[in-house]
Formats: sequence, C-alpha cells, structure tokens
Amino acid sequence: MSVSRALRRLLRIRGIEEEQSRLALDSALSELNRLERAMATTSERDRRGRRLVETSARTGELADRLAGIEETRAAVRHAGALAPRIADSELDVAGLRQDFLVRRLERRQAETLIQEAEAQVAIEAGRHTQQGLDDWYGNRLHREHAEAEPPDPEAGLRVTSGPARPVGDREAEET
Repeated sequence: MSVSRALRRLLRIRGIEEEQSRLALDSALSELNRLERAMATTSERDRRGRRLVETSARTGELADRLAGIEETRAAVRHAGALAPRIADSELDVAGLRQDFLVRRLERRQAETLIQEAEAQVAIEAGRHTQQGLDDWYGNRLHREHAEAEPPDPEAGLRVTSGPARPVGDREAEET
C-alpha cells in the first residue's frame, strides 16, 4: 500500500495555498513599506519647513517664512492622511501574516501525514521482507535436516497400485 493520491493532492493544494498567502503577505508588506517611506518623506518635509521658518526669522525674509509655514502645514496634512492608512495596512499585514502561518501549518501537517504513511509502508515492507527471509531460512533448515537423516526402513510403507481389497478376497483368489 502506498501513500494515497488524495493525500498527495492535498499536499499540493496546501502548498499552492501557502504560496498564494505568502505572495499576498509580500504585497501587503511592500505597500506598508511604501506608506512608511512616504511618512518618513513627510517628516523630512516638515523638518525642512521648520528650518526655513527658523532661518527666515534670523534673516527677516517674509517669503521664506511663509513658504516654511506652508511646507509644515502640508507635511502635517499629509501625515494626517497617511497615519490611518498605515494603521490599516499594519492590520492587513498582521491578518495576512496569521493567514500565511495557518497555511504553512496546514501544509506541514499534510507533509507529516504523508511521511507517516510512507514510514508505515516502509515498516510493512520490511516486515514482509523479514517474513520471507524467515520462511526461506526455515525451509532451508528443514530441507537440510531431512537430507541429513537416513531414511527409516521400518517407517516406510509399501505402496501398491490399484484399489485396496479386503484380505479375505486375496485368500479366495490364491486358492
């Protein structure tokens, strides 16, 4: 008996599901990374705006001060828009990671079932092989033992051909 085709098909399906789950997780992670890079860029934009306001306060340039204030406001608006998207993306990633781990566990369970079935088949084949060897060895010993003993002349019976007749009939024929 070998491992059933249904188990092998199940393993193949579990592998495909795991791969699809991994790809979805990778996609969600790249989206999260893109949003986090956008947030880092927004933070840098806010710092540049604050430096511009600080520099304009020393130099007295009104245009630079207004530009710095506007850069800071734009960065704050952009950060406000990115924060909920990042939080949603983190939740998506957590859910997809959990789904991926479940799929991996299911695939590994199917692999374990197949390995156990293959091990059982190997054990059974070993038992059959050993039984065959035991039978062969036992037959050989029996044959050697039978050849080594001389035949017992008293134990042998005379074989006659034809049907057996009662003793009384033989006497009638002889007379």
